[in-house]
Amino acid sequence: MRKFILLASVAFASGILFVNIFNSIVNAVAYESNIPDSIIATRQFFKTVNPGTFFQIFSPATQVLALLALIIYWKKVPVSRSYLGIAFLFYLAADIFTFIYFHPRNDIMFLSEPLPDTQILKRLASEWSSMNWVRSLVVFMGLVFSFVGVDKIYTFRNPIR
Repeated sequence: MRKFILLASVAFASGILFVNIFNSIVNAVAYESNIPDSIIATRQFFKTVNPGTFFQIFSPATQVLALLALIIYWKKVPVSRSYLGIAFLFYLAADIFTFIYFHPRNDIMFLSEPLPDTQILKRLASEWSSMNWVRSLVVFMGLVFSFVGVDKIYTFRNPIR
């Protein structure tokens, strides 16, 4: 069960990263393509479900799994604790960044009534697009530390001699 939690933590974080990259390559480009029409179309498209639906489930799950992995291996493999702890902090930082930076922009672009001025929408979409790459980098750094933690655990358990 310990290995499952450890590896599920890495798998979930990888999923978060790749969905985030998808949002940058596909959704953000679509938002910015023909403002304000693209924002209006996105509002219609996202009425039922949006990428946030995925992140509301998998971001907390990733953080819980990362924290559980840290707790489980805290005493068993002390050399891994700093790596798993830093990974957890990166995942947490990505979510804090999401709430502080992205949610207000999403609300203005996709929920506010009336529709904001075209120049405001262009600026917000551009900021969103640029900063989503930063958020992806934060999650990627968490993954790097997770993988190093996994490596330390497996090296500690099966040292090469």
